[in-house]
Amino acid sequence: MSPGLDALRAAGFRGLRVVGDVHGDARGFAAAIAGAEAARLFVVQLGDLTDHGPDNPGALRAAFALIDTGRGLFLLGNHDHKLRRALLGDAVRIEKAGLGRTLEQIAAAPDGAALAARAIAEIGRAPAWLRIGPWLFVHAAFHDAMLHQAPPPDAGAQRAEGLVGRAIFGQVTGRQGPDGFPIRLIGWVDRIPAGLTAMVGHDNRSRDGRPVTMANARGGRAVFLDTGAGKGGALAWQDLPFDRPDVEPAQGHAASMTD
Repeated sequence: MSPGLDALRAAGFRGLRVVGDVHGDARGFAAAIAGAEAARLFVVQLGDLTDHGPDNPGALRAAFALIDTGRGLFLLGNHDHKLRRALLGDAVRIEKAGLGRTLEQIAAAPDGAALAARAIAEIGRAPAWLRIGPWLFVHAAFHDAMLHQAPPPDAGAQRAEGLVGRAIFGQVTGRQGPDGFPIRLIGWVDRIPAGLTAMVGHDNRSRDGRPVTMANARGGRAVFLDTGAGKGGALAWQDLPFDRPDVEPAQGHAASMTD
C-alpha cells in the first residue's frame, strides 16, 4: 500500500527525497539514500532503476532495501516494465548498452537468481503513480484521471495501456527524432491544476545538469528530474519538506561517472 502524508509524519519522516531516473548509477543512488536517511526523508524514486549504468544489480538491491526497511519506494518506469518482461522470457527488443547490460550483470551477480525473482515481484506491484499531499509522482507524464483513480495494484504486470501507458511512456507521437528516440509531447503540463506539482522523470530536458521546472497559467507545475544518470550525467533529487511545502525544494545531485 502506498504511504499517505499522515502515515509518513507518524513514522517520523520530515519530508520526501524525490530521486530521478537511476539507470544503474548505484553509487549516486546510495548517496541519495544515505542523505535521506540522515535527514529523515522518505525516498520516492521515479522509476527506471536500471539499464546503461555500471551497477544495475546494485541499483536494484538499494531499491529493495528501501522497501524492506520502510524508508522508500520506487515507481514503475518503462525500463522497469521492460526488464520484468525480459526476465520472464518475453520477446523484447534488447539494446546492448541498455537492457542487455542489465541482464548480463544480473546473470553474473552471485545473487542473480534471487535478484531476478525479486525484480519480477517488486516491479509487478510498483505504483504507476502516487499522490502525497500537494505532489503527484509519476515516471513520465501527468493525466487528470490520476487525481481520481488509484493505479492498478499490478500495473507492472499488465500491458502498458491507458493510464499506465501514459504514466510510464508519456504523451507520445509515434514518431522518432533524429537521435532515434521517440518524440514526446508535454501538453499535459498545461493541465496540471493549481497548487499541484507533478514530479516526473523519463525526459531529460536539463541543459545544465539540474532539474527543470515548468509552470502553467493555472498555477500547476511539473518538475523533470531525469538529468542523465547512468548515461554520463549526474543523478538528481529534490527534497520536499512536510512543514513548508510552499518553500522552493532543495536540490541535490551525485557526481556523474565522468566527474
